[in-house]
Amino acid sequence: MGRPAEGVFVQLLLRERDNWVTISTGTTNADGRVTALLPSSVPNVEGAFRLTFDAGAYFAARGQDTFYATITIDFIVRDASQHHHVPLLMSPYGYSTYRGS
Repeated sequence: MGRPAEGVFVQLLLRERDNWVTISTGTTNADGRVTALLPSSVPNVEGAFRLTFDAGAYFAARGQDTFYATITIDFIVRDASQHHHVPLLMSPYGYSTYRGS
């Protein structure tokens, strides 16, 4: 049975023209979440976003081999007033994601 992945380094990026710009970074807590990944200093905006998860370092720290060094999730925010929760379920050799509530 799975459990939350504490200690995963996460980056949040926003696409600006032809470049990805890092907005913030964080590390997952005991619940496997990064609270306030979108800092209050950054306005809610619509556009293309990217989350990157350092799966390789997470599994290496636990002495486990993994197939994925980094897991990248690109998504589009069409309504910046809505809450966006993007869960990642990962194992050393697979992962899945979805738009959460």
